[in-house]
Amino acid sequence: MTLTSSIQVRTRIARRQSRGSAPRWLLIGAEIAVPVMLLGLWWFASAGSLNAFFPPLQRIVERLWQLVQTPAFLVDVASSVGNLVVSFLLATVIGVLLGLALGLVRVLSLFVEPTIHFFRAIPPVALVPIFVSLIGFGNETRVLSITLAAVFPILISTIDGVRAGEPTLEMVSRVYRLSAAERLFSVMLPAASPRILSGMQVSLITAFVVMIASEMLGSSTGLGAATLLAQQSFAIPDMWAGILVLGVIGYLATALFTLFRRRVLRWYIASQQQEKNS
Repeated sequence: MTLTSSIQVRTRIARRQSRGSAPRWLLIGAEIAVPVMLLGLWWFASAGSLNAFFPPLQRIVERLWQLVQTPAFLVDVASSVGNLVVSFLLATVIGVLLGLALGLVRVLSLFVEPTIHFFRAIPPVALVPIFVSLIGFGNETRVLSITLAAVFPILISTIDGVRAGEPTLEMVSRVYRLSAAERLFSVMLPAASPRILSGMQVSLITAFVVMIASEMLGSSTGLGAATLLAQQSFAIPDMWAGILVLGVIGYLATALFTLFRRRVLRWYIASQQQEKNS
């Protein structure tokens, strides 16, 4: 293929992409507009509400502003976010390392995989009371519960990603006599990264759910515990304020990870788009 024909092909692909996909500003605007519209509907639907369990959104926002100015509320937010971040990072390290070992050593996976599938079938929230009985009500219990829940999606996706590697890449790496470390970091991990990051995205959602549940079971710190205490104390505006903050944290965590995933897999997304338009 000559240079001129190559430029023409790339131009045609770029034109197809620009015609077939919506403008980026339109997608971002739609993503912002939908939550704003829902909040607007909630604001007007709840205005003047006399239901004690469904107060007006204006009252909830006012109470949230008051809570944000209190140190106790900020400590609860920091505790929840800290547990989520630490547990997710631990689950990522454990899941990727163990997944690489099981994906590369088939004999080892024959012995370990039945145990993995057994513990994966148990709902992580069901293990929280066991950890509380063994370890106590400390922060270690919550981190352990969240990590155990979040590790399995990453572990399984890493195993699948390593085993699904293209034989051609393996043959090329052997022809060029790459070392084991070079094959691992230059061939296997990049090829498995789409599946690993997909597992991490599922793991993040799981970690967020278990974070809330672990704080509601025998904990006095964290947004989950504060929200449950507000519900038990019939402080309904405080309860709704805690739910709103939890929703915002979950949305921001997912949005940040999506940006990270797109940046890391920029080469993969571009190749997939090119194959689709070719």
